[in-house]
Amino acid sequence: MALLDLAAGLELQIGGTAWRIAEVRPQSGQVVVTGPGGEVESRSFRWLVGHPECWPGASARGSQLGGIQPVTAADLTGVQLRRARMRAAHVLEAETGYRSGSPVRALPGEPRAAYDPASTTVTQRRRAKALELAALNREEAELLGLSYMSERTLERLAGACGEDLVAACADGRWTRRSGGRHSITEEVREAIFAVKRECVDRSRISMRARHRLMHQYVVEKFPDFPAEKIPGYFTLRNVWAEWFGPDGTRARYVRSAEAASDTSPRVVVHRPGQVVALDTTPLPVKVRETVFGEPVSVMLTLALDLYTHSIVAFRLTMVADTSVDVAMLLRDVMMPLPMRDGWGEEMEWPYPGVPASVVAEFAGHKVAALPFFSPETVTTDHGSAYKNHHVVEVERTLGCNILPARTLRPTDKFAVERAFSAVNSLLLEHLLGFTGVDVADRGADPEGDAVLTISQMEHLIATWVVKVWQNRVLGEYAPAWGPGEDHSPNSLFAASMQQGGFALQIPGPELYHRLLRRHHVKIHPRRGVKILGLWYHDPVLDEPRHQRPSARGGKHKGKWIVRSDRRDRRTVFFQDADDHDCWHPLRWTGLPPEGEVPAFSDRSVEDLLEEVRRRRLAPRSDSELLPVLLDVLGEAIPVDQWPTQKTRKRDRTDRSRRAHQGRAAEADRTSAAVGEVVSWPEQADTVARAVDADRRRRREAIAHQPTPPPRLGEALRRRSLFLLPPDEDDEPGHGPAKENA
Repeated sequence: MALLDLAAGLELQIGGTAWRIAEVRPQSGQVVVTGPGGEVESRSFRWLVGHPECWPGASARGSQLGGIQPVTAADLTGVQLRRARMRAAHVLEAETGYRSGSPVRALPGEPRAAYDPASTTVTQRRRAKALELAALNREEAELLGLSYMSERTLERLAGACGEDLVAACADGRWTRRSGGRHSITEEVREAIFAVKRECVDRSRISMRARHRLMHQYVVEKFPDFPAEKIPGYFTLRNVWAEWFGPDGTRARYVRSAEAASDTSPRVVVHRPGQVVALDTTPLPVKVRETVFGEPVSVMLTLALDLYTHSIVAFRLTMVADTSVDVAMLLRDVMMPLPMRDGWGEEMEWPYPGVPASVVAEFAGHKVAALPFFSPETVTTDHGSAYKNHHVVEVERTLGCNILPARTLRPTDKFAVERAFSAVNSLLLEHLLGFTGVDVADRGADPEGDAVLTISQMEHLIATWVVKVWQNRVLGEYAPAWGPGEDHSPNSLFAASMQQGGFALQIPGPELYHRLLRRHHVKIHPRRGVKILGLWYHDPVLDEPRHQRPSARGGKHKGKWIVRSDRRDRRTVFFQDADDHDCWHPLRWTGLPPEGEVPAFSDRSVEDLLEEVRRRRLAPRSDSELLPVLLDVLGEAIPVDQWPTQKTRKRDRTDRSRRAHQGRAAEADRTSAAVGEVVSWPEQADTVARAVDADRRRRREAIAHQPTPPPRLGEALRRRSLFLLPPDEDDEPGHGPAKENA
């Protein structure tokens, strides 16, 4: 039952109406209260206590709490909790006769004669307990806090039970209210927040400079505020750390965080697959590649479920991960992990609700103890592999939401960063070839120590994830519905299956082809399709249905879709237009029989084509060679040397010249006399003579040996600016020949 705190200014709820205490008169036992309408009444303490609907108001309840939350047993340290429970045991023995509070949990020798509930009353037991505690050794009683536990104290504590009794038995000095900072007035608080806002857009400054800015703000904004009451530097430093946290962030990162806090939504993860974080880091262990056995470095890419903290997929790549690697990693998240050689039954699918036989029937093989699901949201950093258009298209194909982390903000995906550290400390540090986190901490010869191949390392990590990581206690990552409980990724996934069920959806094999890069091309009748500089062909492309343009409309009207895997350019994949589940592999036309050429990637093709272009061996189309052909023809046979162009061009020029002269003459005439009529029969005779001359030239070319064309470069030598003019004594036509000789 709540106690009434009668003090001027507090509020009381009387009959559902709020009354405020105006005055308290303890000498007469009266209280003056004012109603909501301003009415004033005087009531006695007895009337207030006996009223069935008189309760403390909001302000009265706040005053009883003292502006803080109530103290609980969790606020005590280990030693303090033990001392409080010893006091509570004495109180329970005085009330019930048993230190545990119940005869069911009676200790040996209980109840004692002075506390037997069958022969004593509560008052007698309290009096006996007060005498017992008073007879204790003084130092022992003071150490346990029992020296001041009188009969009245036992009666006061009798109303509490359970953990409330333990908290009531605690010394109030252990959990006393924090004194706060009385020097931080409203004016100073406003100045501190004003300086905080100002520092966001400025370059980073020291705490001394912030203290001077705060001092300046208070002096200018509040002239009447006493300068001696402005907090000092050390007070501001402590308050700044309490309110805004540690001050070790770079200025531009603070600005980006402030900007993102207003726009970025808050995501609360409460089920598996809701948010999956992807990240890549160099594997700190040297491994040996399988071709020459040389020690190499590889990249480790993880997919971590943020709710269960399960490593649902991972990949090892010898080079930096590409878009197709990320796409296949997302596919692995949706696919059940098959059991491997050497894995026992304890590593098989263990989750309740869905039997392992049912999952194996759907998957076609035995499934390991690793969750699989369709990711709803994918969060990544801003690496080129994750921002690639191909990866964005893959995420949309899978129906995932894209939630990129803020630039240079690893805290946005802290869970996967912690997972990398845990993998290093729990597994990778124990392996030969470990390189450490820094060059200065590296061993004498980690390359020589490397013994594991890439496939062996992949098998080792997969075994460790299923056998160790999924069963490891998460510690502070307990769910909201089970605070303080111990959970592992497997137990969290099992609990979520019990709460929300499990959608047993396993994608088909065609998902691999759907996640590959897409190309819109036309099919050549004999050569096939050209993908990124290489030609691919298969007999299926020679069928009549594929020899005509595709029936596809829209942006890529008339084109066919071909998928390519940039990791292996030997083959591309063509989806059958009639059977969408059928994919035809198209082999590179330059491949020998199957199995003679190893796989090669985009990088190899780019290097090959670049070398071909560097050596000027790249084939060029007719449109690209047209300017070169025109230059060659211009040097050998210029247009003005064409026989047909000589006569016709001259005739057209003469005809135009005469017409222009005729119009000019007509304009110059002042009289209206009729101009001279042009003799068109003469023009017709000229055309006839030109036709006869051309026919005669053709007949002579057939009857006689044609004159050979001039030598190459003759026209250039004839028009050269460096030739000297012929001498007057030389015969005509021999000057240039002598000069050339």
